[in-house]
Amino acid sequence: MKDGSAAGRLSPRLLRDPIHFLALGGGAGLAPWAPGTMGTLVGLLPVWWMLRWPLPWRLTAAVMLAALGIWVCGESARRLGRHDHPGIVFDEIVGIVATALVIVSDSLVELALAFVLFRIFDILKPWPIRDVDHRLAGGLGIMLDDLMAALYAAACLRVIQIFLLSA
Repeated sequence: MKDGSAAGRLSPRLLRDPIHFLALGGGAGLAPWAPGTMGTLVGLLPVWWMLRWPLPWRLTAAVMLAALGIWVCGESARRLGRHDHPGIVFDEIVGIVATALVIVSDSLVELALAFVLFRIFDILKPWPIRDVDHRLAGGLGIMLDDLMAALYAAACLRVIQIFLLSA
């Protein structure tokens, strides 16, 4: 590994580089345990802020963040010398933003459900997410598995909204 220790731990010095700063979620990816969960928690801040935006704006922001994430995550991974290092969490940030596209209010319950569902699908990686995670290299591979997990989570959240939360 080029920019971390042999054990895979990353140095806080990496945050001086704008690419690593973004990829590591402003430092969330440096967490000694559950960096993906920490990155998702960081992602809740822009989600909460964007919930008041019209859906087309939120969708545009999610697409732009995903496009940025392909480059940022790929470049950070290249510099670290390791594909999808656990410290790279920008993909989790974009994943929770994408999951939250189905939230139509500023409900904390829906936000918490989005968080939990996204983390479940991101961790378990059901088919075909795991295949994508293993077969695609670079930034696209890093981002796409999280966007697929977001799609699964958003679909489940939508079902919950229709059948449980609207009653």
